[in-house]
Amino acid sequence: MTFDRLVCANCAAPVSEGRCPVCRASRERMQQEGSFGGLSPATLIGLLVVLIAAMALLAHQTA
Repeated sequence: MTFDRLVCANCAAPVSEGRCPVCRASRERMQQEGSFGGLSPATLIGLLVVLIAAMALLAHQTA
């Protein structure tokens, strides 16, 4: 999940705004998680489907 959709339980503001120390810490942690940390679940599922299709095509061509 991306941090722009999260709501902080401490201050009830969007985490992306970083109004309180908890928001800022969560935002920093999510930004440092890596390249897949900011991707939406739908994007990750789409990438997984493309990868499975590519592997199936490769297996079909080598058989």
